[in-house]
Parts: sequence; C-alpha cells; structure tokens
Amino acid sequence: MSASDSFTLYTYFRSSAAYRVRIALNLKGIDAEYVFVHLLKDGGQQHDPAFLRVNPQALVPALVHDGHAIGQSLAIIEYLDEIRPEPPLLPKEAFARARVRQIAYAVGCDIHPVNNLRVLNYLRQDFGRSEHDVLEWTRHWIHLGFAALEKLLLAPQTGRFCHGDKPTMADVCLIPQLANARRAKMDVSVYPALLRIEEAALALPAFAKALPNNQPDAE
Repeated sequence: MSASDSFTLYTYFRSSAAYRVRIALNLKGIDAEYVFVHLLKDGGQQHDPAFLRVNPQALVPALVHDGHAIGQSLAIIEYLDEIRPEPPLLPKEAFARARVRQIAYAVGCDIHPVNNLRVLNYLRQDFGRSEHDVLEWTRHWIHLGFAALEKLLLAPQTGRFCHGDKPTMADVCLIPQLANARRAKMDVSVYPALLRIEEAALALPAFAKALPNNQPDAE
C-alpha cells in the first residue's frame, strides 16, 4: 500500500458496526490507522466537533480513504470490495449477491438499528425504562432476527459460512451480532447454524484479530 493510499478507521471496540469494518479490512489485508472514539466518555466522543466533521451522523465507524470520508458500515464494506476486489465479499452471480446482501441487511438494517446505543439510551432517558426492560427489548429483536436467520441458513447455498465455503459480507455482519447477543446475556445455543458459522469464522485470523477484546481501546 503506497503512502498515498492511506486508510483511517474511526472505531470503538464495542461497536458491532465498527467490528464489521475491522473484519472487512483484515480480510482485504488493509492495514488501517485506528482512531478511537469512545461512545460513553466525555458525554460521547462521537459528538465532538472534530469527529462530526468526519461523520455528521455522530456514529462509528467512519472510514477515511485518501481524504474521502465514508460512514455506514455496509457502505464502507461494499466500497472496500469495489476498490480491493480480492478476496471478494460479495459473489459475482446475481442471486448469490442478493442472498448475501439479504443476510447482511437482516443484521445491519433490522436487528442492529433498534439495539444500538442511542436507541437504548432513548429508552432509558426519555421513556424511563429500567435496565431489565432495555435488556428485554434487546433480546426480543435479536431473537426475532436470529430465528429467521437460523431458518434461512438451512438453505443448500450455505456452506462453512453463510454462503458457500468462504466468508462474505453476510459473515462479516453476523459474527459481531452474535457478540452483541452474548453481551445481552442471550442463550445463543438455540441457534446451532449460526454458532457453526461463528466457529468457522473465528478460526480465521481476520475475524479473531477484529474481536472487541483484542482492540487497543478495549476496557
């Protein structure tokens, strides 16, 4: 990678969306500089004016490549796949690409958005919900999504990974969501297909290196 081809990732170790991008960067063999944005300290460092100039949504991750800032983890992952096609995170065949996106979007567009930090804080602060209520909310939405994914992954297109025998964007999204489920103290043993794929994924250095507890900012 040349000096002009620089990548900077704004990340937080517990953010599952940032976790996705760390996996994708690792799979692509891209050595990015990390800038750590703590979502709880100082009232949430994502609200700092310097970071808002990078991502006005006040969300991590954000990726800066050669001076261009990109937000939204799924947009970042597809961008990386376009500029660094190998190894591919999306299959070439149209149906296969759609299926991988379906699985990835089930996590990134349905399960995760209703359980991210700002939504849970809204439940706590604006609706006065207890931590028990917030956990129940989180588990409810993850369960609905995981139950559907468990059935979807019984399809013959599933291999060692969500689609075939090589990791795709679907696995990049699924593995961090399993970490979120465990943090919510969910019993994930009822999802054997998901766990089998997780085991295969975490055996790869690209996934293991991206684990929250393996990050320099982990607490």
